[in-house]
Amino acid sequence: MDADNQEGVEKRSRFSALMLAPLAAFGLFFLFGWGLISGSYDLPSVLVGKPVPEFSLPAVQGRESGLETSDLMGKVSLVNFFASWCVPCRAEHPLFMALSKTGEVPLYGINYKDKPDQAEAWLAELGDPYTKLGADLAGRAGIEWGVYGVPETYVIAADGTIAYRQVGQITGQILQEKLLPLVRKLQAQASAEPGA
Repeated sequence: MDADNQEGVEKRSRFSALMLAPLAAFGLFFLFGWGLISGSYDLPSVLVGKPVPEFSLPAVQGRESGLETSDLMGKVSLVNFFASWCVPCRAEHPLFMALSKTGEVPLYGINYKDKPDQAEAWLAELGDPYTKLGADLAGRAGIEWGVYGVPETYVIAADGTIAYRQVGQITGQILQEKLLPLVRKLQAQASAEPGA
């Protein structure tokens, strides 16, 4: 192969590599973006089937009482980890507002690694659907629960065990097809137990 042909082949190879890099990057960004908006993630939780971790959290600024382990005993409930800086938390919040009005299941909130004044302002703006609410300022409770990030929502059985973990934003479909059927099943089981 003469020098001109070899130089031409090398230029085409460099050009091809330069063209493929942006296409590959676009493909990765597309997949990442799709993962963010497509709903939940099935991440394992070693706590499913185990008791709720021991915790005691102070009240979120502007609220009277905090949240602790004993609040989650004796009834089926949901626990939602959220933060004012979390965009998916804002997106799912109207569903929790509507759910709280039904009274079907108590919803407890854990405000995760948030600035107190921002958490208070967020709840004032969007409403407070929570039966009780605790401030996890340092993220210690989140570590105990195995939280990867917010939002995360847990279904808690009446005996205080974690029955299900939802990582990512709750959608209407997830609420109606996963969470509420499990809540109803656990409520029926709790009612059927002797002494209930």
